[in-house]
Amino acid sequence: MECAHGELPYRIGDKWTAHVLRALQGGRRRFTELRAGLPGVTAKVLTETLRAMERDGAVSREAFAENPPRVEYELTARGRKLLGLLDLCCDWARENLVET
Repeated sequence: MECAHGELPYRIGDKWTAHVLRALQGGRRRFTELRAGLPGVTAKVLTETLRAMERDGAVSREAFAENPPRVEYELTARGRKLLGLLDLCCDWARENLVET
């Protein structure tokens, strides 16, 4: 069964989604922890990526009523399934894109 381009549910191929998946694979992280572990990403782009992943059901967000505010992100069951796909893509790249 093929998916039409508009039906693809995830943005795995964008620049930061795979990096965020890897950053969250070890468990729940605060926004500042995620950003510190992803050099080169701006706060705006990380926020956009996390919002898109939350809309897709790959990430859950929990905000705490503290001062200063604290927000934590975690992979959902759906997001954890994406890690397997990401592993397959990495394996394929190692096997097929190795420079000789």
